[in-house]
Amino acid sequence: MFKKPVCLISNDDGVNSVGIRLLAETVSEFSTVYIVAPDRERSASSQALTISRDLSHKKLSSQPYSNNIYSLDGTPVDCVRYAISHLLPQKPSLVITGINRGGNMGTDIFYSGTVGAAMEGARYVCSALAVS
Repeated sequence: MFKKPVCLISNDDGVNSVGIRLLAETVSEFSTVYIVAPDRERSASSQALTISRDLSHKKLSSQPYSNNIYSLDGTPVDCVRYAISHLLPQKPSLVITGINRGGNMGTDIFYSGTVGAAMEGARYVCSALAVS
């Protein structure tokens, strides 16, 4: 029997954004989806980490596309780090961030929390993709 790969999805627009839901619905067709995203919008947070306090997460209601949806009171990079270290049963095969509400064009990518989260996934030696 074919076992689906694990995919971690995050963003900088917040766990309740339309883009993250659309992305998860699509990706759930070929993978087991974990969504770990900020509890509120964290756009332009780049690669910021929370170091002044402990992070906390909350499991949200299951949806047809995922039984594993979490909000985290941190940045997008925190979400990827926390998910891989504390929530996922294994390292994800793929980290996808987005779908971003705004475009990340030109030098905007240096400030984007969506791009920062994808880069954090790559630091964990996961295939990673940011979608705007």
